[in-house]
Amino acid sequence: MSLLLKLEQERLAILEKIGKIRHMRRGTINEQYLSVKQKGKEPMRRGPYFVLSKNESGKTKSIRLHKNELDQVQQDVEAYKEFQKLSKEYVDVTEALAMHEREDGGSDAVKKTHLP
Repeated sequence: MSLLLKLEQERLAILEKIGKIRHMRRGTINEQYLSVKQKGKEPMRRGPYFVLSKNESGKTKSIRLHKNELDQVQQDVEAYKEFQKLSKEYVDVTEALAMHEREDGGSDAVKKTHLP
């Protein structure tokens, strides 16, 4: 199998994986605890509360999550991380494909120039 064919198959496989991602969310999930003052006693610690934090327009936005949605949001955050990884792989493979196609002198080939 030629390198070009292998790269093209890899590129299509990455697109297929990306297409299977149905839900995703950007951000990170953090645990928060609240310290509640009690009259004449040590402060009581409450929690954990889970918060999805993400950056929007240069500002951090946090959304408190209910316990019943925590598992799904964790899966969505992991899916976004997988999407980022696959996107980088797609760029790398597509760049390699373009470089090798052009080296092989395809119809729209741009000759590689070598600097002294």
